[in-house]
Amino acid sequence: MNNRFRRLRAFKTLRKMTAETALTSHDLVQPFFVIEGKGKKQAIDAMPGIHRFSKDLLLKELDAYVKAGGKAGLFFGIPSQKDLKAASAVDPKGIVPQAVKAIKKHFPDFLVITDVCLCAYMSHGHCGVVQNGKIDNDKSLPILAQSALVHAQAGADIVAPSDMMDFRIAVLRNKLEKAGLVDTCILSYAAKYASAFYGPFRDAAHSAPEFGDRKTYQMDPANSREALKEARQDIKEGADMVMVKPALAYLDIVSLLRRELTVPIVAYNVSGEYSMVKAAAKNGWVNEKTIVLEILTSMKRAGADIIISYHAKDVLQKFL
Repeated sequence: MNNRFRRLRAFKTLRKMTAETALTSHDLVQPFFVIEGKGKKQAIDAMPGIHRFSKDLLLKELDAYVKAGGKAGLFFGIPSQKDLKAASAVDPKGIVPQAVKAIKKHFPDFLVITDVCLCAYMSHGHCGVVQNGKIDNDKSLPILAQSALVHAQAGADIVAPSDMMDFRIAVLRNKLEKAGLVDTCILSYAAKYASAFYGPFRDAAHSAPEFGDRKTYQMDPANSREALKEARQDIKEGADMVMVKPALAYLDIVSLLRRELTVPIVAYNVSGEYSMVKAAAKNGWVNEKTIVLEILTSMKRAGADIIISYHAKDVLQKFL
């Protein structure tokens, strides 16, 4: 009769002191889109508040982010030239390696994560080499590994393959080890689902496939045991961390991996999740600050050690 649980909710300070989950600046990673040229800042219509930056303006954006408390960023390159061999993806003078070098020069303690994939570099928009109308898994692996290598050689702290090709972690790890880059971490997009939540990103990165879809390599949203199988395999091959993408509709997967695995779990709060919140907030249907903090806290509560989110800068500047 004496268990009045509301007692612990009666005062703000007490609620804070007894909170089981706390969101901090060390939990958050902001994605950035990098383009070629100088003095360029391009708004992304489908993602209000998010832009593509040329290297010079990216550094200014990072300066504001770091001053707000930002610790880490995930970087996507958007080249001006695409082809069937993803030549720009393996070019040491490409947009991502050059951006990484500049970032590390100006912000040496900033944690740099680079996305390793071929979709933005291939003229057909798929994440691997296409042969006879199909994505050839094994022919894609050397290109992915070389792309990861040039990122790491430029100074990337973590390379994050997002292609979902089988065995790509083993090939990447072997490539890095042979080059002496034994301390470069691999964050595997281990449980990356074939999701409708990616729509705004494909507009941002100009990476929509010209034909078909990505269901032969990204995971079926109906599956959960498969996520554990994928993650365990990637860890066995040399991944240091594994990701669940998207996050909000897949919190059960985040929780599953947290229970079963000992490596850090990363949740990616993707573009569609971000854009829906922005649209609802613009129309006055939700309180943006409250709902963003609730969403991100739910991801951490589910077991995510790190959260990649387009909301990260807003959270650090205005919400925490």
